[in-house]
Amino acid sequence: MSSSKPEPQIKALVVCLGNICRSPMGEAVLKDIATKRGMDVHVDSCGTAGYHVGEEPDERCVECSRLVLQSLARQISTSDFVRFTHILAADENNLRHLQSMKPSNATAEVRLWGSYHDNKAIPDPYYGGLNGFEKVYQQCVRLSHAFLDNVVGKAETNEV
Repeated sequence: MSSSKPEPQIKALVVCLGNICRSPMGEAVLKDIATKRGMDVHVDSCGTAGYHVGEEPDERCVECSRLVLQSLARQISTSDFVRFTHILAADENNLRHLQSMKPSNATAEVRLWGSYHDNKAIPDPYYGGLNGFEKVYQQCVRLSHAFLDNVVGKAETNEV
């Protein structure tokens, strides 16, 4: 007799441009916070561009996140719009790109991640120093809490 664990209701995909800075950090932070809150949430990350496919997260991202980042960069695919319940864009440019490629059968809610908190984009820290990565980390923490606060209430309402 096998007992299979039910699939998480919330499946979030964090998206930035290259998937080596903001989105892998966001993925790790959102997973960590969900786990600490006792929530079963599936989280992944990707980029809208394929510049860094197969690469590990930027070393500054790893240093500032204080978490284990195990993802390898990948580019978004149209199947992601059905596999995930929420697609969280780091900034407006990536949001526009996601909306332009969203297939007609998409079921995921595609939003600016900041729309769950303060409507601010996550700035790309790639060309800056550690301070920029630290600010992105702090922003990911705030956005993760805001996202989970928002979607958990909706998920619980829909369970009935």
